[in-house]
Amino acid sequence: MNSKDYGTLAEFRYQIRKFLAFSEEAARENGLNGQQHQLLLAIKGLPADIAPTIGVLAERMQLRHHTTVELVDRLCDRGFIKREAGTTDRRQVHPRITANGEKLLRRLTAIHRKELRSSGPILLSTLRKLTHEKT
Repeated sequence: MNSKDYGTLAEFRYQIRKFLAFSEEAARENGLNGQQHQLLLAIKGLPADIAPTIGVLAERMQLRHHTTVELVDRLCDRGFIKREAGTTDRRQVHPRITANGEKLLRRLTAIHRKELRSSGPILLSTLRKLTHEKT
């Protein structure tokens, strides 16, 4: 690794941090914190064959089980998600997005897509530099 590689990696991490800061602010402006937005996105973005259990969502968000439960509780209290019992194991809880949650997530997704249209090319370019193997 040479100094240029370190500079490229630093730039990549900087661009990720800029996007994450943007994302946190967009969530805040829409009445959520970043983790609440991410939980909605994690539920909505799961492959159809994966049930949205607390364990699965905790893994997707890289959070502890009890932290994910607290996020679910808060979003349930606000009417953005609801709990459903599992179909095969009634002890499992499957958080589902409500109509209000869907509306909010659509708005935030549109905001994020707009931002990615401008910041995405820089991220991609930097990522390509990082992953380009030298021969």
